[in-house]
Amino acid sequence: MDFNHEELTHSIIGCAMKVHSTLGNGFQEVIYQRCLAIELEKAGIQFVREVEMPIFYDNHEVGTRRADFVIESKILVELKALISLEDVHLAQSLNYLEAYRLDIGLLINFGARSLQFKRLLSRSNKSQSSGRSEQSGLRPSKNFISLSSSSRQTNNSDSFSSWQSSNPVNPDPDRV
Repeated sequence: MDFNHEELTHSIIGCAMKVHSTLGNGFQEVIYQRCLAIELEKAGIQFVREVEMPIFYDNHEVGTRRADFVIESKILVELKALISLEDVHLAQSLNYLEAYRLDIGLLINFGARSLQFKRLLSRSNKSQSSGRSEQSGLRPSKNFISLSSSSRQTNNSDSFSSWQSSNPVNPDPDRV
């Protein structure tokens, strides 16, 4: 994970902490999603919400999945509103990270008494950057997980246009 990604994930987590400290736990995930969108916008962080992606098996489309957020075309953010995160939520988020072909992700849980988050690193990024991490002095925190073995656009930018052109639009991202 390069410094820019670390700085950006730090800012995203800060926005999530603001939402959690204001609302606490106990709301539906979509409420936290809408509030996080407000905080990201206030922080000047570019994002798209509810990005729909096809899922393929043996070259056959078998379904679709919507990511809660894709931040600056670089970072996948998955939100939960659960009492606690389980391994299945990590596995699911890591699979989405691979499906979206992104290197970095965040799994954020608003449902616990304290905000929970995990930084995620894709398998391809891990194999490409295993040497760089030590050279740059960056060390994964205990909240860092790596893989081993429709959109509603906010803050338009050219970098999103090319990324979004291959993704279908979700007509109602605020649907509960």
